[in-house]
Amino acid sequence: MMDLKNIQPEKVFHWFYELNQIPRCSGEEKGVSDFLVSFARERNLEVYQDEVFNVIIKKPATKGYEKSDTVIIQGHMDMVCIKGKGSNHDFKKDPIEMIVEGDIMRADNTTLGGDNGIAVAYGLAVLDSKDIKHPPIEVLVTTSEETGMDGVHALSNEHISGKILLNIDSEEEGVFLVSCAGGANMLTTFKLEKQKKSGNGLKIKISGLRGGHSGMEIIKQRANAIKLMGRILSECNNNADIRLSEIQGGTKHNAIPSEAKATILADDLNMAKECIDKQVINFKEEYRVEDNGLTIEVEEIKIKDVYTKKLNDELIDYMMMVPDGVYYMSKDIDGLVQASLNNAVIEEKDNNIVITTSVRSASDSSLREIISVLSIIARRTNAKTEEKGSYPAWQFDQNSKIREKAVKVYGELFGKEAVVSAIHAGLECGLLKEILPNTDMISFGPNLYDVHTEKEHLSISSVERVWKFLIKLLEDLK
Repeated sequence: MMDLKNIQPEKVFHWFYELNQIPRCSGEEKGVSDFLVSFARERNLEVYQDEVFNVIIKKPATKGYEKSDTVIIQGHMDMVCIKGKGSNHDFKKDPIEMIVEGDIMRADNTTLGGDNGIAVAYGLAVLDSKDIKHPPIEVLVTTSEETGMDGVHALSNEHISGKILLNIDSEEEGVFLVSCAGGANMLTTFKLEKQKKSGNGLKIKISGLRGGHSGMEIIKQRANAIKLMGRILSECNNNADIRLSEIQGGTKHNAIPSEAKATILADDLNMAKECIDKQVINFKEEYRVEDNGLTIEVEEIKIKDVYTKKLNDELIDYMMMVPDGVYYMSKDIDGLVQASLNNAVIEEKDNNIVITTSVRSASDSSLREIISVLSIIARRTNAKTEEKGSYPAWQFDQNSKIREKAVKVYGELFGKEAVVSAIHAGLECGLLKEILPNTDMISFGPNLYDVHTEKEHLSISSVERVWKFLIKLLEDLK
C-alpha cells in the first residue's frame, strides 16, 4: 500500500486508494458496489443496493442537527478506463497505480479514476467520521455514468429523500455549477459488405492527439482522429481510387478520439501516399497549437478483401459530411458552448460498421436539430440511425439556497469569491432533478486535469481545500 501519511486529507485519500484497488470500469461495477455495501454494514449504517448496483448509504444527523434537511452527497462509482501506448494494465483485474509527484497525483499511463472516485472517497470519509458535524446524510453512488448515466436512469426516489444535493463531479475548484447540458448518443450503422480483392495496400494510423472529455474540452477545438481519417480517405478516394479493408477509431462515447486506423487497397500506392502526405502537412499546420503531437504512420501491407465499392464510397462520404465539434455557442453566457457533437467511435461490430456520435446541448431544440442532421446524412448514405442514452439538461434555479450558502462558505474560508457557472458536459443532476424535483442542487469538486485520458491527474492540495469546504458547508447547514 502506498504511504498516505503525509498526504492530506488522509482519510479521503485512504478511501480513494481503496476504491482504486477494485476494477470499476463502466458496466463492471458489481465489485465496487459490493464493497460499498460491506463498508456500510460494517458501520451499522442503513444501506440499499438496487438491481443495477446503485448504492445509497444513510447516516443519522449528529447532535443538534436532527431537524436539519437531509443532505445527499452524490457521485458515481464507475470510471473511464483508458491506457496509453505501451501500457500492459488490465482494467479487469489490476489496481490503479497511484503516483505522487509534488502536488500532483496521477496513474501509471492510465486514467486515475479521480473522475469520479474522489467524490465517493469524500462521501465515505464523511460516513466514516466521528467528529464532523452534519445533518442527516444520504450518500448516493451511481453506476455507469460514463456510458450513458444508466445507473441514475434506473434510480427511483423510493430510498432517497434529501432536500439538498451536493454533486461532487466537477473538475475546477471554486467553480460552482448550477446548470448543465443534456444530450444523447446517436448510433449510425452501415451494413458491413466485403468482397475478395487482394493486392498491395496501406495501413494508416493516426495517433498522438490529446483527446479529452468531449464536453469539457470540445471548446478547445482539438483534433478528432476519426474526422482526420475521413479527410485522408476522401482525398485518397478522389485521387487514387482506394478501397477500404478495415477501419477503427476511438474508445468511449464521451472521449474525443485520439487514435484511428484504417487499411486500404489502392491501384496506385504512390498516388495514395502522396494524398496522405498532403493531408499530413495540412493537419500539422491546422493543429499546431492544440495537437502538436499529431503523428500519422503509413505501412505497406497485403490486402485480401475489401469493402464493396458502394459501402466504401457511402461510408467515406458520411465521414466527410457529418459535423463535429462546437455547433452553437451560448448567446446568454460568454464562452459557454450551447451545442456540440463528438464523433467518438467507429468500429466493425456484429457484421456492421457502427459510428457512435455523442451529442450535447443546453437547448432541447438544438439537440433535436443536430440529431435530425445526423439522421439526414445517414439516410443519404444508406445508413440507419438509433438514438440511445438520452439525458435531460439541468435548468438553472434562480431561487437556489444551497448555491447562496456554498458561495458564502467558500468566500469565508478562502477569502476569494467563487464562480457560479454552467457546464457543457452532462451531469447526473438533470436526471436527479426529475426524480427529486424539490431538491436543491449544486455541483463542485477539486481540480482534475486531462480526465478521460491516460494523462489524468489531480491536485492534492485542491482535494484538501474542497474537503475543508465540504466539512464547513455541512456544519453550516443546521
